[in-house]
Amino acid sequence: MNDKTETALSSDPTEVRRQKLAQLRETIGDVYPAHFHRTMTNAELAEKYEGLELDTESGDIVTVAGRVYSSRNSGMFMDIHDASGKIQIFSHKDTTPEEARNLLPMIDLGDIIGVTGAVRRTKRGELTINAHEIVMLTKSLLPMPEKWNGIADIEIRYRKRHLDIMSNEESKLRFQQRSKIVSGIRRFMENDGFMEVETPMLHSVYGGATAEPFKTHHNTLKLDMFLRIAPELFLKRTLVSGLTDKVFEINRNFRNEGVSTRHNPEFTMMECYWAYADYEDIMDLVERLFAELAVKIHGSTEFAYGDKEISFKGPFKRVPMPDAVKEATGIDFLAIKTDEEARAAARTAGFEIEKDWTWGECLAFIFEEKVEPTLIQPSHVTHFPKDISPFAKEVPGEPRLVERFETYCNTWELGNAFSELNDPEEQRARMVEQLEQAHARGEKAKQLDDEFLDAIDQGMPPAGGLGIGVDRLIMLLTNAPSIRDVILFPARRAKAD
Repeated sequence: MNDKTETALSSDPTEVRRQKLAQLRETIGDVYPAHFHRTMTNAELAEKYEGLELDTESGDIVTVAGRVYSSRNSGMFMDIHDASGKIQIFSHKDTTPEEARNLLPMIDLGDIIGVTGAVRRTKRGELTINAHEIVMLTKSLLPMPEKWNGIADIEIRYRKRHLDIMSNEESKLRFQQRSKIVSGIRRFMENDGFMEVETPMLHSVYGGATAEPFKTHHNTLKLDMFLRIAPELFLKRTLVSGLTDKVFEINRNFRNEGVSTRHNPEFTMMECYWAYADYEDIMDLVERLFAELAVKIHGSTEFAYGDKEISFKGPFKRVPMPDAVKEATGIDFLAIKTDEEARAAARTAGFEIEKDWTWGECLAFIFEEKVEPTLIQPSHVTHFPKDISPFAKEVPGEPRLVERFETYCNTWELGNAFSELNDPEEQRARMVEQLEQAHARGEKAKQLDDEFLDAIDQGMPPAGGLGIGVDRLIMLLTNAPSIRDVILFPARRAKAD
């Protein structure tokens, strides 16, 4: 091995690694072995030997594996990382056989190695393995990203997420937390008596939300299909069936619309339906869920997002939309009787309103302009206009409003919930009206979902329904500035030539 390493190597870092790979194939044979059995992870090692005193050897022999992140003194000291943490490797002629030491010049940062040796703690307090054997498990042909500064180009971070996680502990932690949040949602719902189901991702008729779908084609069925924009109509059919009174799904949805720091074409939602409950029951559920997730990640219901202190301690503020708009602008929409009066009042207040907007559309627009930007602490905004809420029940005594709320925090919408409409005749009328509006907008592919309407004719119990944007919730709980920071492989533009 020594004679080989003295051969002149290329100045190109990647070519150097390829030359070393060729030399390793000649000398040790299999550089990418199929089998290697470690006895513990680095975190397990640190926990087991936490009490080992300075300058002491435990007497135990262990086997670990990981990627080489740093190398000092010609490889005498190396730090290797696995998913759980790092451990220092010490290779010296007094403890390490010559065959293992001869491998050191062939090891580059980024290579994955296995090490068997004795556990000790150095005089400086570093938990270390005195290497008895070193095995090459994977030769990396590309240089590592700079560990301390990470990847400066944000687009490369998203395009090559593996490098981002290698070089950025914050990114690694964020995706570990994402996993905890998603599993925490699932456990919370199950513990609350909800049954998890799976509904189709390919729909022959898209619905359950207003959004532009992605379209595909099934060759065998000779059928145009759509990636789902929401699972709502299938989950409601589950309630009709009597399979369960409390149903939920953590699902991927697809909407062929804009990309922003809060929007990705492919995203995760948790949607649930609770028979014999209403939107106020759902508000309580949201508060309990959010509080539990905050404690799971931060150990408290209070946490920081950017320069803001957020509290998920319930109860959240609850405010009807008309009241919030009146407080912000002085416009009392409940005193306005017609669409024309609503448009006139909005224009007088300085808002640019479309000529055909309804009373409810004017109310919702002004809310978005004036109230949403003020909602920093978690708040339930209730009593939405029926004009923009085709699947919610009317507020008793105020037929222009419905029993709907959206949960806001940091000015973002995190959840949307209704007392669900289950009157089959009214449901059909609203869906027909919604279809006519879609066709007027040029959405010719939009169709009436007759199978859903047939199920509602069978009878759906009164229910509360909820959809939570999981990615936005994770952004908030992990202090992420963009949705692309919490989606492992976000949508990206085509790579430039």
